Amino acid sequence: MLRQWGIDSVARLPDSVVPMAPDDRPIGVFDSGLGGLTVARALLDLLPGEHVVYFGDTGRFPYGPKPAEEVLKYSLEIVDVLLDRDVKMIVIACNSASAAALDQLRDRLDSPVIGVIEPGLRAAARVTQSGRVGVIGTVGTVASGAYQQAGARIDRELELTCAACPGFVEFVEQGDVDSDQVHVLAERLLAPVRNAGVDTLVLGCTHYPLLARTIADVMGPDVVLVSSADETAFEVRATLGAVQDPHPRRRVNFITSGDVDTFKTLGAQFLGPEVERVEAWSWS
Repeated sequence: MLRQWGIDSVARLPDSVVPMAPDDRPIGVFDSGLGGLTVARALLDLLPGEHVVYFGDTGRFPYGPKPAEEVLKYSLEIVDVLLDRDVKMIVIACNSASAAALDQLRDRLDSPVIGVIEPGLRAAARVTQSGRVGVIGTVGTVASGAYQQAGARIDRELELTCAACPGFVEFVEQGDVDSDQVHVLAERLLAPVRNAGVDTLVLGCTHYPLLARTIADVMGPDVVLVSSADETAFEVRATLGAVQDPHPRRRVNFITSGDVDTFKTLGAQFLGPEVERVEAWSWS
C-alpha cells in the first residue's frame, strides 16, 4: 500500500519559527498559476478560522522555465499587490518562486514569509529510512540548487537525487492528471529517482499533488510521497501560533492575471467550492 506523508503528520519546525500575536488580517498566498491552490487547500483545512487572499499569476504562467531574475521580479510585483490587501504574512506557494525570491522577500519585509522548499524536505528527512530522498520539480527549481542547499542545512547525511519534470505542470493546468500521455511522461521523467532507489519522494512543485496517483503508480508502493503543500500549512500554523475560532466566518478571495472563467473552472478542481468570486488583475 502506498504510504503518503500528508496533512495529518506532526511537523517539527526549525527553532527560528516564532509564533505571531493574534491578527485577524488575511494570509497572502501566491503562485504562478493554479498549483498553489493545493497549499491554499491545506491552509483552509488546517486553519479554518483564517482569511486567505490568493494570487494566481496565470497570465505569466509558467515560472519554471523562466530565468530566476524574471521570477524574482514577478514575485516582488505580486507581493506588492498582496500587501495592498493588508495581508499579515506571505506564503510563496510555488517552488520556482521560493527558490528565486524567498531570501530577498525575507530581507525586505517585516512580516513573515514562508516558502515551500524547506518544509517538504524536513518532512522527507524525518520519514526516510535509507537516507536516499528524491525531489522532482520544474526545470528552474531543480537548476537553482535550492533543494540541495536546503538539504545541506537540514541533514548533511541526506542523499538527494533531483529530477526536473518538464510538462507535468502544463498537464495539470489543463486539468489532465491521469491520461495515458501523463503516465508515459511520468515513466520517463521519474526514471532517475526510481533508478536511484529512493524510499521517499518530495513533490517539489505545488502542482504535483494533483498527479500523486500517477506518480505513485510509477514509483511503486514502497516509496513515500511527501507533499510540500501540506507541510507548508503546518509551518504557517506554527508561525501564527494563535488559537483558531471554532466558528469561523472566513473570507477567501482569489485574484488572477489570466482568464477568470478558466481560473474558476480549474480552480474548483484544485481547491473545491470556495472558488466562487475571482478578481481579474492586469499588469498593463
